[in-house]
Amino acid sequence: MAAISGLIRVMEKAARKAGGRLRRDFGEVEHLQVSRKGPSDFVSKADQAAERILWDELKVARPGWGFLLEEGGEIEAEDGQPRFIIDPLDGTSNFLHGIPHFAVSIAVQERKLGSDDWGDVTAAVIYQPITDETFWAEKTRGAWLHDGRLRVSGRRHLDEALIATGTPYQGHGDFAEWARIFGAVGPKVAGIRRFGSAALDLAWVAAGRYDGFWESDLSPWDTAAGCLLVREAGGFVSDYRGRSLPICDKQVIAGNDQMHSRLHKQIAAALK
Repeated sequence: MAAISGLIRVMEKAARKAGGRLRRDFGEVEHLQVSRKGPSDFVSKADQAAERILWDELKVARPGWGFLLEEGGEIEAEDGQPRFIIDPLDGTSNFLHGIPHFAVSIAVQERKLGSDDWGDVTAAVIYQPITDETFWAEKTRGAWLHDGRLRVSGRRHLDEALIATGTPYQGHGDFAEWARIFGAVGPKVAGIRRFGSAALDLAWVAAGRYDGFWESDLSPWDTAAGCLLVREAGGFVSDYRGRSLPICDKQVIAGNDQMHSRLHKQIAAALK
């Protein structure tokens, strides 16, 4: 097992503390106060409380670092410092409906050398409070589930592959685009799953539970940690054009080398 760095320990401690709060609130989900942010886009008091815990824990541990928060927006880093990219509750709709599939996601993104622009994601933690699973990765040091090394699936052919995706819904996503992709991919694979948490979908690709993943219209906090996990587990992540960006969020394809290539080919053909 790789030695766990101080940074990962800090991130895991914060994720577990926020996850403990989410676990308690999940037990009383029917009593939560819920406000509506937009069509089918809800935020709960639990979501806000978890984000506050993460902010409090991480700003003390790494003063001067910036934050990109799903609820709280962007907080600028001091000169040259990295930032945390945080989703305190990925899978909010699952949480609010009593479905035990959601996660806390934290990533660290560095500045590009000699630039104010953001570059590579170098550390990631995705924590599932209900199953008590901590997926983590650091750049060049591999991807891990607790103390076990993760590797992407070895399956090479679509007809034996289980693929994860997200689906458009009220106010979100491009239904026509998704239908074209599904029409191209669906008939060729062994199964397609939609579980409602992109962070966990990508963590499960890294763990070999899924063979591949595609989705569009996401946000950086949905995918920043998961992209690093897949790459450090030996996989590939790109947008629909095949570009390997530090964070693929507007368009994401993930899998091992062969599965990524085959999915990319099907998606590119469907969108011509």
